[in-house]
Amino acid sequence: MQAITREVLTAKAAALLSDGTVDRVLGWKKGEFGYDVTPGVFIDAQQIEKDFEWGDFCAPNLSKYLLAETKKTGAKVLVFLKPCDTYSFNQLLTEHRFDREKVYVVGIPCEGMLSENLIKAKAEGIASVTDNGDTVTIATLYDGDITVPRNELLPDRCINCKSKKHVAYDELLGDEGEVIDSARFDEVERIEKMTPDERFEFWQGELSRCIRCNACRDVCPACTCEKCVFDNPKSGIESKAPSDSFEEKMFHIIRAFHVAGRCTDCGECSRVCPQNIPLHLLNRKFIKDFDDLYGEYQAGEEVGSRAPLVNFDFDDAEPAEAMERGEGDA
Repeated sequence: MQAITREVLTAKAAALLSDGTVDRVLGWKKGEFGYDVTPGVFIDAQQIEKDFEWGDFCAPNLSKYLLAETKKTGAKVLVFLKPCDTYSFNQLLTEHRFDREKVYVVGIPCEGMLSENLIKAKAEGIASVTDNGDTVTIATLYDGDITVPRNELLPDRCINCKSKKHVAYDELLGDEGEVIDSARFDEVERIEKMTPDERFEFWQGELSRCIRCNACRDVCPACTCEKCVFDNPKSGIESKAPSDSFEEKMFHIIRAFHVAGRCTDCGECSRVCPQNIPLHLLNRKFIKDFDDLYGEYQAGEEVGSRAPLVNFDFDDAEPAEAMERGEGDA
């Protein structure tokens, strides 16, 4: 259950629109069902009152949507950002992807978002979902009410949240929060302990389910190229959904390399994947290797920070040294 209410956010949005601080609001919009919340843009108080949503399903990271909204003539955008979203916001600023002067950031605390996929795995014919605090009641059309511990419905990125700290904001609702201890690399370490053949089999099993819908790429705050090589029909690597060879699934490994050092571990890729592929684990592998080889680094923690890959130092570990230490295995 979220500490800040919808009424607090709608009142803040309406006030900032009314006094001219902003001319549009980037937030979350109600869908047909209570759990299918999507990003939305609101330009007046009536729209906000009617469609603005805040609750356990407002998982979408809104930072990437600023790229399009800030390009609009005269735009001054109010955006609500959860702690994990602010890291993506800073990383995009570091890469000069939008004008900071066109954005007014309101930071809001987050107690972890519920996973639509995990709820659907628990019940069929979902009529409504009620967060009771420690438990969640799922009202169904066929089996009555089902009560589940809330922590069983949290996605990995919330279970292993890296930080409750807002690293960027103009105004803060609630506490600033703190960086917290996280077990987010435990699963990466488990995979690292596999033999090469076992790792290949694991990822082949996961990535072979990919249908190349490109949802992961489209939602990722680190994927902001205006022209993607995977959309070029002359590249030989454009969308190939019918392919069933593992080599074609290298798309995800190539993409992980593309965002290496820039991924903030927001988990959006795994959230939107219709095949439930744990894509965030590829990115976490790179993050863990950076930490092991170059010292701890968190993308987006500070505007202007340079990632290890673009910040050469004569003390940097050579690949051969890393392999001798048993680190950096694929």
